[in-house]
Amino acid sequence: MAVTEPRLIWQSTHPISRHPKRDLNVMPSEFDLIRRHFTRRTRHTDLAVGDDAALLAPRAGMQLAVSTDMLVSGTHFLPETDPAALGWKTLAVNLSDLAAMGAEPRWAFLALSLPQADEPWLAAFASGLFECADRYGVDLAGGDTTRGPLNLCVTVIGEVPQGTAVTRSGGRAGDDLWVSGWPGRAALGLAVLRGELTLTAEGREHCLDALHRPLPRVAAGQALRGVASAMLDVSDGLLGDLRHMLERSGCGALVELGALPIPELVAFGAPAVCARAAVLGGGDDYELLFSAAPGQRSRITELAQALDLPLTRIGSLTDGPGRLRIHEADGRFSEPGALGYDHFDDASDR
Repeated sequence: MAVTEPRLIWQSTHPISRHPKRDLNVMPSEFDLIRRHFTRRTRHTDLAVGDDAALLAPRAGMQLAVSTDMLVSGTHFLPETDPAALGWKTLAVNLSDLAAMGAEPRWAFLALSLPQADEPWLAAFASGLFECADRYGVDLAGGDTTRGPLNLCVTVIGEVPQGTAVTRSGGRAGDDLWVSGWPGRAALGLAVLRGELTLTAEGREHCLDALHRPLPRVAAGQALRGVASAMLDVSDGLLGDLRHMLERSGCGALVELGALPIPELVAFGAPAVCARAAVLGGGDDYELLFSAAPGQRSRITELAQALDLPLTRIGSLTDGPGRLRIHEADGRFSEPGALGYDHFDDASDR
């Protein structure tokens, strides 16, 4: 297949003859851009950017947890999104997957498709990405760059002690169902940007921050090893992601609507119907949704205090594989239809 643009490989040294002629006084090469914006001293990588492959040394007794996710302009973020915030989010949403397994983040690989070599944009993007990497102790160990529509793809690698990873499949009927943090805020932030909703000044600030700079619950995920029976992160909507846990664990679930942080969102100025929809199906929260035996309640309460992070019991797992019910505030029980985001469902909309 013919290639009209050269692939820009971070971990390869290509002969100059493979690149089209360029005026070096006009435009920096892709390698110049990588050196300027994406090369940093590493913490725990034997060989990082600049060779054909990275060399990583996992610690003894550890399993590797690996996840890949991408953000596409117009699908996962608006084209005018601040590049520094986008740099943060590009890494943070991937670290959330490691948090959901109880893993400690160690390495990241960044693949970029860029419409053009916009150095101010790249500098801001890199500053946000490395701010997130520094906060969570992650080495950027390599990647790939090419020209094309704006597309950001990160592969993250973490470590978890052998046999202790928390998966989606360990839940059992009778377990409590919990969620971390404040689900629903990011969805309201997106509605604000789209002009669909007006919030109080405080509500707008909180919701836009949740949308643009999510905080992966890395410390909580590690603290929940040996406590949570099943866990995942909420990226496509609480109920939509809960269905994935139910499928893998072979359970049903009962969600207590009154336990969810809907009143807080109403206090931000959101109509009750919008607040409910944001919490149950909004997506982009990157909170942890997990199950645990009732005997773990006091331990989880202690963890919430130690982490300074709300861990809220919102229901329970039940018999009846896949059956999901909501206990409404007025005492009724309802069974929601499809909720959550699906890239290949035209009806899905965050």
